[in-house]
Amino acid sequence: MTPSRREVLLTGLGGIAGAATGALGLRSARAADPFGVGFVYVGPISNAGWTYQHNLGRLAVEKAFGSRVKTNYVESVPEGADAERVIRQLSATNGLIFTTSFGYMEPTLKVARQFPNIRYEHCTGYKMAKNVGIYNARFYEGRYIAGVVSGAMSKTGVLGHVAPFPIPEVAQGINALILGARSVNPKIKIKLVWTSSWFDPGKEKEAADALIGQGCDVLSNHTDSTAVVQAAEEKGVWCTGYDSDMSQFAPKMCLTSVTEDWSDYYVKRVQAAMDGSWTPDNVWGGFKSGMIKMTPYNKAVPEHAVNDAEAKIAAIAQGSFSPFQGPINDQFGAQKVASGAKLTDDQILSMNWLAEGVEGKLG
Repeated sequence: MTPSRREVLLTGLGGIAGAATGALGLRSARAADPFGVGFVYVGPISNAGWTYQHNLGRLAVEKAFGSRVKTNYVESVPEGADAERVIRQLSATNGLIFTTSFGYMEPTLKVARQFPNIRYEHCTGYKMAKNVGIYNARFYEGRYIAGVVSGAMSKTGVLGHVAPFPIPEVAQGINALILGARSVNPKIKIKLVWTSSWFDPGKEKEAADALIGQGCDVLSNHTDSTAVVQAAEEKGVWCTGYDSDMSQFAPKMCLTSVTEDWSDYYVKRVQAAMDGSWTPDNVWGGFKSGMIKMTPYNKAVPEHAVNDAEAKIAAIAQGSFSPFQGPINDQFGAQKVASGAKLTDDQILSMNWLAEGVEGKLG
């Protein structure tokens, strides 16, 4: 039987209504999908260190937002072509991506141009874009305090430092360390060993052993593993930890640790991305914001040294004191900061020199 025009019309309208309902249902389902947040890590998550601290921030995001977010991460991503590939893959399923190593800067910017609707944040970089923000921690503030404590504990007057790459962030840490130590002992020195790697426990241990052999009696590092503090514990040499609380790996010999806390920052930025208020920003947090913290001091640290360190932390947080406050000379005796002056943020971020008392080249 042939259907009437009315029946055809009703059937067509029913199909359109059904299609509309289906589309609305699909949109509702999509609206209810969790917001994707991606993380790119330069090392393994492990149980301490740089990547471990960033992963704690990722877990804080999951705790804060529950089922409203879905986080994704890729660990041990080399800087370069592999980073670009991983960032591009994550861009397909995430609305916000954090890339957490200096060498990820150019790959992040390149992929961001290809995905203008995705938001990216690069840690420790200095280049921004319409959809790329940057964030960093003032590691040097904590390094200065580690130097104060190291200077109080050193008997030989020689500190040892294991460094990865000759970039401004690393130079800042080395210089702050020697300036903090020299505020206690003006004649103290620092010896350097470069590993040319962020994470290589074997190289880091070799470097630590070499420094101990050269008479260094307090070690520190800017690398990502626990190898340096473990070497110090084995040899009975004092050390200060970095990134995470390293006292669990050197319970007798770790004096204190410089740690970063990314949790509040990550939660705030994810919230902004979810509610539509996210804009690219340039954030550099330290003691004042709680992004940099010191762990409890070893009982062996004298009370006067603890009081000195705590007073300096308070002054740095209040803005009444800067670790890079003059007079400061470089290792060749040339004045870098005049008496009464202090370096600007731009000068700190572009630091390409080593301070007086540092033995070794920048690179």
